[in-house]
Amino acid sequence: MDVPLWFALLVVGYLGVKLIRPPAWLIAVLLLGGFLLADSVLAPAIDSFVK
Repeated sequence: MDVPLWFALLVVGYLGVKLIRPPAWLIAVLLLGGFLLADSVLAPAIDSFVK
């Protein structure tokens, strides 16, 4: 079964918020931090570390 990545992330994120119930500020910081890191000069270093 082929599931799009965006859908899988949406489901995992939804279940994580429902089950773990992190504070809203933590969710906002993680989303904003990930967005800002993706366009930074650190992106190639993070990409090579993740792979």
